[in-house]
Amino acid sequence: MNREVLVYPNKLLRETSKDVMHFDAHLHTLLQDMYDTMVCREGIGLAAVQIGVPLNVVVINLVDDEGSQLIENLYEIINPVILEKDGLTIYQEGCLSVPGYYDEVERAAHIKISYYDRDGNRHEEEFTDLMAIAVQHEMDHLKGRLFIEKLSYLKRKKFEKEWKKKQKAGK
Repeated sequence: MNREVLVYPNKLLRETSKDVMHFDAHLHTLLQDMYDTMVCREGIGLAAVQIGVPLNVVVINLVDDEGSQLIENLYEIINPVILEKDGLTIYQEGCLSVPGYYDEVERAAHIKISYYDRDGNRHEEEFTDLMAIAVQHEMDHLKGRLFIEKLSYLKRKKFEKEWKKKQKAGK
């Protein structure tokens, strides 16, 4: 089911998510809803808190070389923990909770994480490039943080001004 995505400055986006304790049918439904919502909005990642569920659950599905998002390439990442990170990269990020705004953000170029899958099996995996960026971006959501908070003071002020103007125009 396609769910509503919370949009900045919704206060729920500031909540710190809790670990998943039960790997059951409720979790599987949440994961399917998150996937449907992400794909419907042409996103590559979504954290559960973005649809109002403050659990440590992330889905990421990068677009392949043909421009498709194949379900077999979907990552369902539950209770993630960054074990290692190194290097720096800058990438122009966007967010389904901050629609229409993109800016350059600096993140680790390489990460190693541990996480659980939908059945409660633990995995360790290393990521680079866009996948590393997407994982870090979505994990920030689990801590109640948005990518705009990583902007410089001046860029953040400019964003706030433009965002307020856009919100007024939309009403």
